[in-house]
Amino acid sequence: MSSEQPTDEPAYADHVYRSPMATVTGVLMLALIAWLCGDTVVRGGGNAPWIALAVALLLAPLVVAFTIRPAVFANADRLRVRNPFRIIELPWGAVDSVRATFSAEVLAEGSKYQLWSVPVSLRERKRANRAQQGGRPSRLGGLMGRSMTTPGDSGTQPDEVRRAAADRTVDELREMHERGASRSGAQGSVKVIWSYEIIAPAVIGALILIVLLATG
Repeated sequence: MSSEQPTDEPAYADHVYRSPMATVTGVLMLALIAWLCGDTVVRGGGNAPWIALAVALLLAPLVVAFTIRPAVFANADRLRVRNPFRIIELPWGAVDSVRATFSAEVLAEGSKYQLWSVPVSLRERKRANRAQQGGRPSRLGGLMGRSMTTPGDSGTQPDEVRRAAADRTVDELREMHERGASRSGAQGSVKVIWSYEIIAPAVIGALILIVLLATG
C-alpha cells in the first residue's frame, strides 16, 4: 500500500471587499459629469464644447479611480489590492502583517500598501468601543449600584456588532494570512502593476485642457 503525502486544501474563490458608498458616489459623480459636459457640448459655442470634452476626459478616469475602482480580492493563496492607480499582488507568504489604524494597510517586504477600498471610520470605531464596554448604565441602575437590563438581555452584544466594519475586514484578512502563509501556492514576491488605462486618459485630458485654455 502506498501512502499519500498531505496536500494543501484547494484555494477558494476570491473574497471581494469594496466600499458600496464610494461606488454609489462614483456613479452619481459620473452622471453629473456626463450631464454637465454633455449639455455644454450640445449647447456651447466656440471652444466650450472642446473644453467640456477635455474636462470629461480628465475627470471621468479620476472619479472611477478613487470611487468605483478600489477593491481588495483575497483567497487562500494571495491578496490582490486594486488601488486608484496601481494593482498590488501579494502572496500571503510575502505579507508581514495587515493592520487598521487611521487607514487599513498591508505590510510586505519592507513596504506599506494602503487598502483604499477599506475605509477606517474613527467615529464608527468609537461607537463600537462604547458598545463593547457595555455603554452607560441607566440612571436607576447607577443609583442602585448595578446596571439595568431588560428581560432576556444578557447586557452584551455580539462580537460582530462591537467591531467596526474596517476592523472586521482586517480581522478576516489576518485569518486568511495565518492560514495561507505556509501554503505552497502562497509563496513568491510582491508585484506592483501601474494602471495606465486610468493614468493615460487623465493625463491626455489635462494636456488638452491646458492647450485649449492657453490658446482660447
